[in-house]
Amino acid sequence: MTNHGGNIYAFMEKNRIPQNALIDFSASINPLGTPKRVIHEIQKGLKNLIHYPDMNATKLREKIGNVYNIDPASIVCGNGCAELIHLVPRTMGFQKVLIVQPTFSDYARACKIARTNCVIVDHILEKENGFVVEPQKLIDQAINSQVEAVYLCNPNNPTGRLLEKDIILGITQMLRKQKIYLIIDESFIDFSSGESLSDAVGVNPYLMILRSMTKFYALAGLRLGWGVFPLHIAEMLRECKEPWSVNTLAQAAGIAALEEVSYKEKTRELIGKQRQALAKGFTDLGIEYIPSDANYYLFYTPHAQKIAEYLASKGILVRGCSNFKGLDHRYLRVAVKSPKHNRTLLKYMKDCFV
Repeated sequence: MTNHGGNIYAFMEKNRIPQNALIDFSASINPLGTPKRVIHEIQKGLKNLIHYPDMNATKLREKIGNVYNIDPASIVCGNGCAELIHLVPRTMGFQKVLIVQPTFSDYARACKIARTNCVIVDHILEKENGFVVEPQKLIDQAINSQVEAVYLCNPNNPTGRLLEKDIILGITQMLRKQKIYLIIDESFIDFSSGESLSDAVGVNPYLMILRSMTKFYALAGLRLGWGVFPLHIAEMLRECKEPWSVNTLAQAAGIAALEEVSYKEKTRELIGKQRQALAKGFTDLGIEYIPSDANYYLFYTPHAQKIAEYLASKGILVRGCSNFKGLDHRYLRVAVKSPKHNRTLLKYMKDCFV
């Protein structure tokens, strides 16, 4: 677990710096911060801490259903998307899965924890092709490998590459014919121009969608995620899920966050502009980066370790990517943050090339 981004506590201890002197580019959280309305609802909810939370997160599921036009019965909420990532293989008992790599390491970890003899088949994307998924190659490998499920992150973490909805729908149809589940992690979809496939689950019994509210609504310390599943699988997941994992404050925060329309618009405008600013900065520095549809960039340079160490000395934490399959120590991932923080990052990166 030490390889995850956002481990500011270990970073502060190692580098002997206070939290107010730290800029965390290793976790891709909304730079606008938690919406004020959400904070207000959390404060209001404090009076309810004496009571157990609603085990079924009924009001939150109803709100999600209304916003995304989804049957609430198909929605399962979790203590962050991470809980659902681990809950799915534990419930389904997958014996063999295919994972599109490089990607978030917890998919493989969750499958191995759920079933120690689970076979992981890696579908490695190529840097020379910009880490773009080629649908037919993916489908062919899934079928030929006789896997039970395919894991796909969209936009992908850490590459930021996005597959358009119609392309993924084509993949889902081919996998469905072979009775292969497709599990799509859309944790960063709200930051992108892409469309969610959450509305397609109702007509496809082999499709599961995972969503996070942690990143977009800056709720990393509170933990909140949700997923859309075929009705029979949603019921199975609820039976296997730990009780009360989504606390009262998280449920209140989620309902309030989903009403923040202007916040969503401001976020997309900010991320779009700052994504361009970072891309220009990388280009000016001669750093090779992967085009991104998310709120982070993966870049490649032989000097990655030198850069990371220098940034750390300045109180800036970035994400090393050597633990992602298909990547190595020459890759770093950085979040798209506020204009001020992005300028600071580029300034110190420039120092490494002077």
